[in-house]
Amino acid sequence: MMRDLDPSTVVVHAGRPARVADAPMGGSPVFTSTYVAGGEVGYGRFGNEAWAAFEETLGALEGGRCLSFASGMAAAAAVCDLVPVGGRVVAPQHAYNGVLALLDQQVAAGRLSLDRVSVVDTAAVSAAVAGADLLWLESPTNPAMEVADLPALAAAGRRAGATVVVDNTFATPLLQQPLSMGADIVVHSATKFIAGHSDVVLGAVVTKTDEHWSALELRRRSQGAIPGPMEAWLALRGFRTLALRLERAQSNAAFLAARLLEHPRVSRVRYPGLPEDPGHARAAAQMSGFGAILAFELGGDADGAQHVCESTNLWVHATSLGGVESTLERRRRWPIEVPTIPTDLIRLSVGIEHPDDLWADLAQALKS
Repeated sequence: MMRDLDPSTVVVHAGRPARVADAPMGGSPVFTSTYVAGGEVGYGRFGNEAWAAFEETLGALEGGRCLSFASGMAAAAAVCDLVPVGGRVVAPQHAYNGVLALLDQQVAAGRLSLDRVSVVDTAAVSAAVAGADLLWLESPTNPAMEVADLPALAAAGRRAGATVVVDNTFATPLLQQPLSMGADIVVHSATKFIAGHSDVVLGAVVTKTDEHWSALELRRRSQGAIPGPMEAWLALRGFRTLALRLERAQSNAAFLAARLLEHPRVSRVRYPGLPEDPGHARAAAQMSGFGAILAFELGGDADGAQHVCESTNLWVHATSLGGVESTLERRRRWPIEVPTIPTDLIRLSVGIEHPDDLWADLAQALKS
């Protein structure tokens, strides 16, 4: 039945208990480390009802089979562990800096080799993936907001025999479903838009095949990167309103991007929803919306960008993203951010507040 429903309906109804007399509308967190012998779960590190409900919902939306993890980085680490020792990974030049740092650590340890590519250059990525074991993609990229041609790159990865992984955190499964475009595995930091309230750390993977699911489940089980039942339950509770939250936040982001584009202090706005954006055509072709993340630059003025971040009253100067509240930060304040990200780039995670209030606060910070 879920296949015939709009994603905004699926996110509300998937993962619910059976509709029998006096059944609750939603499941509850099950706090246990130990199960009575004779059933399918066996032990608290192997399964939990709260995980299962969350995984059923995200899996239905992405069109695959889901596993939840203790964090987005735990999910990413499990996927990277699929690469054989001595294997090769192709990854974006610009992506979440935690994942890039993890890959660099594994290169330094001699476990794998790594080629970084610009995901907007489809021909270059397609050439680089020849002989690779894993192709890691992000679209839009964090924080450069670049858009990859996911169907073309997934096809190139398949031809090369590489496992194709897409971090879908920015787009969410409501705006983009990479498995349907040929990816093998989707990764989420469910901490962000999925949970949506800045109070949960959680990760997830969704696989196209049972083989990949079993390999990743074994790693979760043996490495112990399991989510807590309360975190899984809170994430699913937040997930239920994703369609409404994302609709408002995305509308706000488009409004702010247009305003910033006209501001004399702003030298560049990065948002695929703008017709002027280099990734606009690709995003329009493979996404059902342009998301609630954007970035802008101040003509190389890193000190000015830092001042803007520290001068807002409504916007919260903080890392992370995807909450109901709007946040901003200068990404190069982090030492591990790649040096090709401009020092004056400010990433905005747009929340659900009134757009006029958000703009007024940004405008006064830019003026100051």
